[in-house]
Amino acid sequence: MSREFELCPGRRVGGDQPCFIIAEIGQNHQGDLAIAKRMIRMAKDCGADCAKFQKSELEYKFNKKALERPYTSKHSWGKTYGEHKRHLEFSHDQYRDLKKYAEEIGIFFTASGMDEMAVEFLHELDVPFFKVGSGDTNNFPYLEKTAKKGRPMVISSGMQSMNTMHQVYHIVKPINPNFCFLQCTSAYPLQPEDVNLRVISAYQSAFPDIPIGYSGHETGIAISVAAVAMGAKVVERHVTLNKTWKGSDHQASLEPNELAELVKAIRTVEKAMGSPVKQLLPCEMACNEKLGKSVVAKVPIPEGAVLTLDMLTVKVGEPKGFPPEAIFDLVGQKVKKSIEEDETITEQAVENHVKKVKC
Repeated sequence: MSREFELCPGRRVGGDQPCFIIAEIGQNHQGDLAIAKRMIRMAKDCGADCAKFQKSELEYKFNKKALERPYTSKHSWGKTYGEHKRHLEFSHDQYRDLKKYAEEIGIFFTASGMDEMAVEFLHELDVPFFKVGSGDTNNFPYLEKTAKKGRPMVISSGMQSMNTMHQVYHIVKPINPNFCFLQCTSAYPLQPEDVNLRVISAYQSAFPDIPIGYSGHETGIAISVAAVAMGAKVVERHVTLNKTWKGSDHQASLEPNELAELVKAIRTVEKAMGSPVKQLLPCEMACNEKLGKSVVAKVPIPEGAVLTLDMLTVKVGEPKGFPPEAIFDLVGQKVKKSIEEDETITEQAVENHVKKVKC
C-alpha cells in the first residue's frame, strides 16, 4: 500500500484516499485571463480537485536562439517561438489574480514550474504542491532545488526510462519524502498502444512507499479510468473549452462534458473497487433466496440409510437445505427419517449433523 501524504491542505493522497484529479489547463487559455478564469470555474464545476497551469520564465527556460527561431505552425501566436510563448505567458500579477480566484471558488491551484526561476516564483506564490513536468524529470539540479523547497511534488515521467526514475527517486526521497510519480507518455494526442498502463504496476513494485498516478494525453476517458482501476492515486488530464481552438494541446484535451464524465467515472470505479474479502453480500440475499440451489434427493432415501453420492443431486429447492458445496460432506452420513425423491435434504433429516462455519 502506497504511503499517504498531504498533497494540499486537508487533502491527502495515496493509500485508501480518493484519487486526486488535476485539470491541466496548461496554456489552453490562449493567453486570455478571462478564458483562464472560465477554465478554472469549469474544472471546479466538473468536480476536479485542482486547476493547474504552466509557468515559465522564458529566458531561463529557453536560450536566445530557441526564442528567436521562426515559428510558422498553424498554432503559432507570433512570428518567432519567443513571440508565441510570450503571448501565452501570464505575468506574476496575473498568476496572483488566478490563484485568488481559484481560492474564492474553492478549488486548489498550482502550476508546473518549467524552469528554476518559475519554481522560485511559485514558491513565493505559496502553491500547495509543485508539479514537475516530464521535460524536467531528468533535470537533476532542478529536482534537487525544487525538493529542498519542502513542498509536496508530483513528478511526471514522460520521455524517461526506469533507470532514470530510480535516480529521480534516490535524489528526491532523502530531501523530501512527500512526492509521487505519474506514468506518462509525451505524445499529443497519445495512441492507446503507447500508453503502457502496466508501467503503473511496475512503479508500484519498484517504489512501494510512494503513491503512483497517471498523466494522460490520450483522447477520451476510458484509459484514465482504467489507470484508476490499476491503483492510480493521482490523475492529470489536459482540459479545454473547445478542441478546435488554436494550440497543439487542445486535441488531446477534455472538453467540459468529458471532464465531468471522467470525474464521475473515477468516483464510480473507486466505489466499485470495494473490499478484497469475497463473501455473500446483503445485496445478494434476494437472488440467493430465489435462485440459490440446495442438495435434494435424487432417489427415495429410506430412514437409516447412509448417504452416497448417487442418492443426491443439486436443484433450486423449496425449502432451502444444504448448499451445493456441502454435498461431499453429506456422503457417509446417516438419515434419521425417510426422504422422498426430489425432496430437499435438511439438517433435521441428517443424524448428528454439525453445521460447518464458513470462513
